Amino acid sequence: MRDPSVEEVRKHRMEHTRQFGSNLHRICEDLRELEASLGERVVALEPKKRRPKTASRKRVRPR
Repeated sequence: MRDPSVEEVRKHRMEHTRQFGSNLHRICEDLRELEASLGERVVALEPKKRRPKTASRKRVRPR
């Protein structure tokens, strides 16, 4: 099943890729410039804190 939102994102990504002739360096440079122009609108989330693992229990096999 196709998701219209995913298809739209893929379409725009391919247009952006073609605009820079599939040159990854130029694509990333353009995205960094776009990000810088947005200022504080870019969200930077703090990393999630991991919970410590609980001690594993040894299984007791029935006799």
